[in-house]
Amino acid sequence: MIVNSGSAKWEGGLKDGKGLISTKSGALSDQPYGFNTRFEGKPGTNPEELIGAAHAACFSMALSMILQGAGVTDVKIETTSQIGLDKEGEGFAIKTAHLVTRITGNGDPAVIEDCARQAEKGCPVSKVLNAEVTLDVTVG
Repeated sequence: MIVNSGSAKWEGGLKDGKGLISTKSGALSDQPYGFNTRFEGKPGTNPEELIGAAHAACFSMALSMILQGAGVTDVKIETTSQIGLDKEGEGFAIKTAHLVTRITGNGDPAVIEDCARQAEKGCPVSKVLNAEVTLDVTVG
């Protein structure tokens, strides 16, 4: 099993607090985030855009593999994943992940579209959006 990780630090309350996001690889290192970047559209990152980037990347890689298996060559894929955060009760929930992709390649357009539909359901990030979540807690 391959295991990668991201980490976050947070100080303060919800609206006045500030956080830092990092990745194991160092691609992100102490990138700031907060209420204003998540709910008020201010510059900076937020969990949903990071999920969107991961989803778009995963989908594109999965699609590349499926297209290769279908004999499609000279493939170029550009993908965006729009992650929808909706109010749910007293909190929020990610309810939608909408992929938008542009694919070029040498092959039957119907086959290319079918491959994209397979990647939509089969990429690991699409699957994780309905994953079992577990937790280990240390207090103090």
